[in-house]
Amino acid sequence: MLDNDNVRIFENERAKLLSIAYRILGSLADAEDAVQDTFLTWAKTDREMIENPIAWLTTIYTRRSLDLLRSVQKNRVNYVGSWLPEPIQTVMENDAETQLALASSLATAFLLMLERLTPKERAAYLLYDIFDVSYSDIAETLNMQETACRKLVSRAKANIEQTKVRYTTTAERQDQLLFAFQTTITSRSATQFASLLSDDIRLCADGGGKAPAILNALQGKTEVIAFLLEQLHHYWIDYQWVFTDINGSRGILLNCEGSTVVTVSFAFDETDKASNIYIVRNPDKLAKLSVVAIR
Repeated sequence: MLDNDNVRIFENERAKLLSIAYRILGSLADAEDAVQDTFLTWAKTDREMIENPIAWLTTIYTRRSLDLLRSVQKNRVNYVGSWLPEPIQTVMENDAETQLALASSLATAFLLMLERLTPKERAAYLLYDIFDVSYSDIAETLNMQETACRKLVSRAKANIEQTKVRYTTTAERQDQLLFAFQTTITSRSATQFASLLSDDIRLCADGGGKAPAILNALQGKTEVIAFLLEQLHHYWIDYQWVFTDINGSRGILLNCEGSTVVTVSFAFDETDKASNIYIVRNPDKLAKLSVVAIR
């Protein structure tokens, strides 16, 4: 049995555990499973044998997250259509600089970039670059030499910086795009929206084979705008639109009869134009959608 002090130690770390596990797994449901498994292990372990509880918890939940990641990656091979991370509504309460850094590490484009890394590269990069865990502690967590751990982080950084997936534009620019997107769907007027898109804009939708969604991504202004005007206008015009923060930036919830049936989020390039549109329709990924204390 856990006493109150040990319960308090774990609960003080729960938000951090969930934050890192979500970034590793791209799924809030799986992240919650990893955190719960960590709690059960914590409850069964003799705390007198643990010199540093925080480091111990970091090691256990990271290893559990990596085990889950290897399992879910096998399932994603047979995923129907495009796979996108589970969208989350985010609450940011830190100072502006810290908030921007953390928000960019929750962005859908960033999480998709992490999918290209090996599991250990992903974990090492997140622990070191996002959560300031030392190389020595990461090496112990991943059961490898510190020099090898440094190489993991270096390779991951090179890939991420090359793709510029952590770029975030202003909230005003994001809201401008959201309103233009809504106007395109509801009023079939795409003039303003088109001016906010990069020429190679890419749209992908995740239905998971459980909700209607395009199976292949659309590329280019002409193809994307035609899809919005000719297809989504008919299906989405009667939905309730809610602007909110999704994965660290401004996004849209589309609700029907009190339930969220679609989320829409965007990525921007360094010219402040939208480079990607992400639509999630898979009901499994929308079932837990709520304000979550992910930081």
